[in-house]
Amino acid sequence: MAAAALGGSAGPADPASPAVAELCQNTPETFLEASKLLLTYADNILRNPNDEKYRSIRIGNTAFSTRLLPVRGAVECLFEMGFEEGETHLIFPKKASVEQLQKIRDLIATERSSRLDESNKSHKVELSQQPATSTQLPTALSSNPDGLTQHAGNSEGQSSNPPSAPVVTADPVILKVLRSNFQHVLVYENLALQEKALACIPVQELRKRSQRKVSRARRLDKGTNLSYEDFLLLELLHWFKEEFFRWVNEISCSKCGGKTKARGETLFPTDDELKWGANRVEDHYCDACQCSNRFPRYNNPEKLLETRCGRCGEWANCFTLCCRALRFEARYVWDYTDHVWTEVYSPSQQRWLHCDACEDVCDKPLLYEVGWGKKLSYVLAFSKDEVVDVTWRYSCKHEEVISRRTQIKEDLLRETINGLNKQRQMSLSENRRKELLRRIIVELVEFISPKTPKPGELGGRISGSVAWRVARGEMGLEIKETVFIPSENEKISKQLHLCYNIVKDHYVRVSNNNQTIPRWENGVWTMDSIFRKVETDWNMIKFFAPMMIFMVPLKLFWKQN
Repeated sequence: MAAAALGGSAGPADPASPAVAELCQNTPETFLEASKLLLTYADNILRNPNDEKYRSIRIGNTAFSTRLLPVRGAVECLFEMGFEEGETHLIFPKKASVEQLQKIRDLIATERSSRLDESNKSHKVELSQQPATSTQLPTALSSNPDGLTQHAGNSEGQSSNPPSAPVVTADPVILKVLRSNFQHVLVYENLALQEKALACIPVQELRKRSQRKVSRARRLDKGTNLSYEDFLLLELLHWFKEEFFRWVNEISCSKCGGKTKARGETLFPTDDELKWGANRVEDHYCDACQCSNRFPRYNNPEKLLETRCGRCGEWANCFTLCCRALRFEARYVWDYTDHVWTEVYSPSQQRWLHCDACEDVCDKPLLYEVGWGKKLSYVLAFSKDEVVDVTWRYSCKHEEVISRRTQIKEDLLRETINGLNKQRQMSLSENRRKELLRRIIVELVEFISPKTPKPGELGGRISGSVAWRVARGEMGLEIKETVFIPSENEKISKQLHLCYNIVKDHYVRVSNNNQTIPRWENGVWTMDSIFRKVETDWNMIKFFAPMMIFMVPLKLFWKQN
């Protein structure tokens, strides 16, 4: 779950409706307010089934964004009714079942009526027990500008009914990262530094490549909503990995030029290394000449424009600067399980795109969990305007992620993020704050529904040595390289006859007694960016390379020994 209300008393709910059961976990006040709006949406459709205006809900609508979006189970109820997610609206399509809508609506209405009856009964009991000469005032609740609910104190500065204070345990690492990264990303806004980055980027060449590819894409798909800037981002990613930055496993010996090995020890940084943010210096030892070599882990993107090497920390740091230099809105993304990357906002698609310069990939957010096998827990995105918990974009296993989020209380994490954002956004214009609010609402809707892995997100990590990837458990699924070796009969007949049945998805080795080999990838020696897609609507099957927002060469090889 991406957003949930605090607290809650469980109420009865139909086990066939997990969303209504979730909705019932909210506090009585929250439930009654959210259920009222949900019933309004449902009843409008039931009373006016042919009126299009009642079949869509604008995500930026104030009532929706403030009364439903933050409430546990509320948006899920809309999905169970039959609403589907669009770019800017939730839509109740014509194909949706009105009976299903009625069912979920009745479950909510029944629970709401039950709670209203209980509330009225308890209110009468309280009135009958109160002395006639006194009037009890409820504890006031006030909401601060961040949307956090606080108890308002009395005239002596104390709450008339102080809540119990649970012991809050927090991982200092997360709190430290929140504050340090939120401050660090401001360095990308240094105009002189952006100019220095631009001097390193072959801007005109990247623009030419982008223009050629966007023209080709529009010829192939006239209805595409991709812009020139989307293609420029892809070209920047590819250039950064292939031509500009270099991955470091072990450095070359400064004395003999031979190979070195990291000893797992750190050296004391020099004053110059500290100047460029290298608080950690690795010791790489050369056995040949028994020389110790320094590998400072620089954290200043200006220095990285000069060194042009490192691991994921250096890559993401420098690439995010390059994005800002080209005027992309960019975020530096930190993963608690030890990886970092970048997000870039696409105005044409009105969403944030995942960009990993180490891997030269764009818009493959499930790569880490599904492809690399990471056990994600906290993923935070930092920009000049805000910090956002984007964990849910990178997971399709939300329940597993929730079970691992034990390092910090959720309310403390939320309060810390809201506090940082409030402080940072004080100097922003009203229009900019409204734009950020609109974007975060769209993001929250995206986070609510776990994604399905796409082709390209199933592979393991490619950056770093094999030992590095194995040690970190990021090799992904093992791909077998198949080589066909002729049998004795095939050698005698001097024929190897292999057929692939695209409908049944298996090979038939005709020349070897019609041996059957299931699944097309089990007969392939090597492949790149290709997958099998079943088009159920068209009743056809085809092979194709994904062309949504990335252009990749199509490679598929069979091999015979």
